[in-house]
Amino acid sequence: MSSTERSHDHTACIKSALHNADLVCRRAGARLTPLRRQVLELVWQSHKPLGAYALMEMLQANSDRKRVAPPTVYRALDFLIEQRLIHKVHSLNAYLGCSNPRGDHSDALFICTQCGFTEEVPSHSIQQAINLSASQQRFTVQQKVLEIVGICGECRGSNG
Repeated sequence: MSSTERSHDHTACIKSALHNADLVCRRAGARLTPLRRQVLELVWQSHKPLGAYALMEMLQANSDRKRVAPPTVYRALDFLIEQRLIHKVHSLNAYLGCSNPRGDHSDALFICTQCGFTEEVPSHSIQQAINLSASQQRFTVQQKVLEIVGICGECRGSNG
């Protein structure tokens, strides 16, 4: 765990994410069920992407349910993605909380291969270039996922 993450208050992140989720779902007329809320809360417990099976195990450990079936978790994740409350990190087949669910999604995910810390970073100029290129090709963009994999400053600093 990096020193940045040690000093970071995840409780504030979780509280903000749940507040935003309530607002987003209310505006969309969507229902944030207790299970969906719990999955979102678990996703926000760190800034490292979590896989569906890790989430399933965490749900089982933190609930009265003896078993949480994979389809149940995947349905909750699909709902959270649809409401733009989380991102799917395709290169890791994992999920990460969205830091700006009410805003324009023109961000990139910077993923550290050493510590796993993942950060959402604005990338408006890159997204504009993608949109321009798509327009020139008469291509309609339905989804933009930009994942940049490397080593974060904290890990790079600890390696010399």
